[in-house]
Amino acid sequence: MGLRESFSPKPTISDQDVASGLRWLTWEGTAAMGFFSITTSGFLAAYALVLGCNNFQIGILAALPFLTQPLQILVIPLVERFRRRKVITLASWIPAQLSWLPIALIPLFLDVPSSSAVALLLITIGIRGLFASVTSCAWNSWQRDLVPQQVLGRFYARRQMWANLAAMAFGLAASFFVTYWEGYAPAGSEALGYTFPLLFGAVFLGLASPLFMSLMPEPLMQPSPGPQPSLFSTISTPFRDGNYRHLLSFLFLWGLALNMSIPFFAVYMLLRVGLPLSAVMGFSILSQAFNILFLRVWGPLADRFGIKAILSVSVSLYLLVVLGWTFTTMPERHFLTIPLLAILHILAGVAAAGVTLAIGTIGLKLAPKGQATAYLAAAGLATSLGAGLGPLLGGYLGDFFSARQLSLVFSWIDPTHFIQLPTFSLIGFDFVFCITFILGIFTLSALVALREEGEASREVVLDALLAPMRHAVRPMSSVPGLNFLSQFPYSILRRVPIPGLDVALGVTAYQLADMAKTTTVAAARGHRKVSTIAKALEKALTSVWGTEKDMRTHASEVAQQTARGTMHAKENTDLDVGHLAHSAVLGIARTFGRARIVPQEALRGAGYGLVQGAGETGADLGRATINAVEAAREVAEQAGLSEEEAAAYVAQGALDAAAAMGDQAVAQVEASLPEDVLPADLAEQEKWPP
Repeated sequence: MGLRESFSPKPTISDQDVASGLRWLTWEGTAAMGFFSITTSGFLAAYALVLGCNNFQIGILAALPFLTQPLQILVIPLVERFRRRKVITLASWIPAQLSWLPIALIPLFLDVPSSSAVALLLITIGIRGLFASVTSCAWNSWQRDLVPQQVLGRFYARRQMWANLAAMAFGLAASFFVTYWEGYAPAGSEALGYTFPLLFGAVFLGLASPLFMSLMPEPLMQPSPGPQPSLFSTISTPFRDGNYRHLLSFLFLWGLALNMSIPFFAVYMLLRVGLPLSAVMGFSILSQAFNILFLRVWGPLADRFGIKAILSVSVSLYLLVVLGWTFTTMPERHFLTIPLLAILHILAGVAAAGVTLAIGTIGLKLAPKGQATAYLAAAGLATSLGAGLGPLLGGYLGDFFSARQLSLVFSWIDPTHFIQLPTFSLIGFDFVFCITFILGIFTLSALVALREEGEASREVVLDALLAPMRHAVRPMSSVPGLNFLSQFPYSILRRVPIPGLDVALGVTAYQLADMAKTTTVAAARGHRKVSTIAKALEKALTSVWGTEKDMRTHASEVAQQTARGTMHAKENTDLDVGHLAHSAVLGIARTFGRARIVPQEALRGAGYGLVQGAGETGADLGRATINAVEAAREVAEQAGLSEEEAAAYVAQGALDAAAAMGDQAVAQVEASLPEDVLPADLAEQEKWPP
């Protein structure tokens, strides 16, 4: 495969392509997370302290990557127009990863600690955020079309598991190196202990991520039928969707609340508790270990039961963890500090596994067909704004409360004794943790208002989960909060709406098209008759459908992708475009007719897919339209329509597809239509797809 072909989108994706893509996607996540373990954790916070950052500047450091993410809204037109997500992703991700090199080299060129070192760190992180925002928009859309929905939860759980293992190994090694360096390095060169792990990670892990990306196939981005909406209309649509607005509110408030505290956990342990960096990273490794263990639980449960309830429970547990940090000092380190920190990191790993997995997939599930890029960008915007403002607010409040203290003291006074025992004390970031907990409680109201298709009652799923969960947590039942895991409510995950995806069949649009292409090629090698190829398509399509209800719900998508894939068989056979178009319409119409499904949407979908596939393969659009209309007349009686009606529905789908391709395509299709075919007669009916 040439370099140009490897960077070109593929109109059809086979099972082998999907398997290869998922394998490289796993490797990419492993490399990226291995490096992120030190660039998004206590390691970077400790480096910032060495360079001279105060609490508010550390808040800015944590906020910058999120505050630049809303710029991906401006990237949507680029992705929609250029439609080469792999090229856009790599062109922005490589410089984003290379930006860590000047960050690592700051101690070699500037005095530390100093204001100039802090300024260079913040400026470079900001520039990196600009590149990363471009990457996010194209990368999310690319992943979404590549990963089959029926394994969504399990795949990302497995990918996250391997990524966390890499993060544990590299993060622990980097922290031990810094501790070793500080013990033996000359005075004044402590900052160089951070330089070497950053350089190693940027070169060997940071650049490995785009390398693995380049080996992943990119499915052809499906065009939206009909005229394209304006940028303002595209961006504003998710905010006009009432249910999705609840999700956006939750994502903003949760990002704001949680990121008021999380970026400062490492600072708290380093400065307030007085732990060395190796101990801080050790606790992080402990949390990641339990994150891995519970990803194996959350992933299959998300595929089986749903997302919203898992998110609700894991968010509640996370809030209890944040509140628990206020008890690690009373007001200073005490004999229970280390055991309590261990418990909190264990629970944080459990909760983070559910939160990360659920937030990463619920936006996919609730995004309507054909509008995924805008909806996911809106979700990213809400998350980024909250996560960007959170550290700024947390850093400001941390500095504000650093000189303030609230204490509750138990006193005993008698004629001979005076005893005071501190029972509760808040100072500095303790106030921030309490505020995070209170704000987090309010975020749950937005989650309660969210509606997920197929929600099950708490009682229904408890019967299935209560017994095994009790067995799982019984060894840890003495730990406060862990027995809460046995009371999970869940909801049933049934559909993840993705454009061009027949979720009832459990295959992506590209796999469905590949099935049609493979079937047509195989049938054409044996017999070249239209009836033979049509029968083969009918048999193959019947073998992959679910229930008649499923087929009826997704009739237009199934017909479109089947017809589209059939046209791609032209690349592997010497059959002309008319032969293929005729065969596709016959096979699709007979399949739907046998299932006693109203044929109008199937005929429209077939017409759309034939012209779409013809355009993708450089075939004659007019020839495809003519033969599709002839085939529609042939099956009209079986479909319960007049010949004129059947032909008009196919013609309408063909015109809709041509409209998405441009005026020249519309002219070709219109010129090929017989005079007695008047798709304008259908103008009062809803345009395809419904």
